[in-house]
Amino acid sequence: MKNLFAKWNQISLVKRIGIGIILGIILALTVPAASGITIFGSLFVGALKAVAPVLVLFLVMYALAAHKRGTKTNMKTVLALYAIGTLLAGVVAVAVSFIFPVTLTLTKGAEGLTPPEGIVEVLQTLLFNMVSNPVDALLNANYLGILMWAVILGLALKSANQNTKDMLGSFSDAITKVVQWVINLAPIGIMGLVFDAIVTTGLSALLVYGKLVLILVGCMLFIALVVNPLIVYVYIRRNPYPLVFRVLKESGLTAFFTRSSAANIPVNMKLCEELGLDEDTYAVSIPLGATINMAGAAVTIAVLTLAAVNTLDIQVDFMTALLLSVIAAVSAAGASGVAGGSLLLIPLACSLFGVPNEIAMQVVGVGFIIGVVQDSCETALNSSTDVLFTATAEYAKEYKESKVGNAATLKS
Repeated sequence: MKNLFAKWNQISLVKRIGIGIILGIILALTVPAASGITIFGSLFVGALKAVAPVLVLFLVMYALAAHKRGTKTNMKTVLALYAIGTLLAGVVAVAVSFIFPVTLTLTKGAEGLTPPEGIVEVLQTLLFNMVSNPVDALLNANYLGILMWAVILGLALKSANQNTKDMLGSFSDAITKVVQWVINLAPIGIMGLVFDAIVTTGLSALLVYGKLVLILVGCMLFIALVVNPLIVYVYIRRNPYPLVFRVLKESGLTAFFTRSSAANIPVNMKLCEELGLDEDTYAVSIPLGATINMAGAAVTIAVLTLAAVNTLDIQVDFMTALLLSVIAAVSAAGASGVAGGSLLLIPLACSLFGVPNEIAMQVVGVGFIIGVVQDSCETALNSSTDVLFTATAEYAKEYKESKVGNAATLKS
């Protein structure tokens, strides 16, 4: 049994996840009544969500406390990439919605939900999340609050003695080890998630909204396979696709099934480590990306908003559509890193066109119906892009340094 377990672990994680997906499909088609299988998916996502906040706190705190003066990080470039990627996602979604306009068969609204009333409220929420009580931030997986406290404590501990910093490093390593144990359970967890997705009625309901789903998924694929690679190429001046395909395979795949950017943070951290990236950068950029790098959310907000506008036969001019791209990008940064987080921001974008809140909430209801595909693709794009842009920032730095070195060689 021990040898069998060792051989199983020798298989690459992606292949093991593939086996889990196949098993999930087979079980869903043969024994759909075996609802107990879904518990594996719930436990896996729950374990990731439980360990991620503690991992982020200690990784960031240790990275800052142990950071040596004069050592540069790539955070400015990462933040610029996050902003560019999210804005372009909004522009692509608006353009595609104009080329392929879609209308909705409105459904019952998502009741009991309170969307933000304006962009000021979204930004205000982000600011208040930053100054949240540290214990409350950990309990509620408020990553902006966790990041803020990790930064403050990390800077305060810069002057601590080496023994204290070593102890922080040991805690960080121990939590990273726990994360690796949890990630090794991904095949079983994803088997449960696939089983749950197939046996629910969500898949059959997708047929009614097939065109809308195609536009959403098409936009996200275009961004993942065309827009993002172009951005990466501009920065690193070499073929971006090996990196693009790797992050989609190793980060996007798990994010697709967990449907939570927050839950995928440990997976992204591990991938950054495997890529040999600077821990001082990715310890901050990955959890921050799970909060503000939301290209997929920008697509969802823009496409569903324009679908509502088309349904009501409201005329939209170019400048208003351009403004929607910006609002979708800014609003997306306020989307929580959990399943369906972007949907509650649709009424905010709809208000730009005078769409009544009652109609906007019905559009949110449509979003929840198609969420089994829409939210999975959105999260896969959001989370994989966190690693993609973090790696791009580091490779861009290396590219600039090599150019400077070559220029100095030519001069000499």
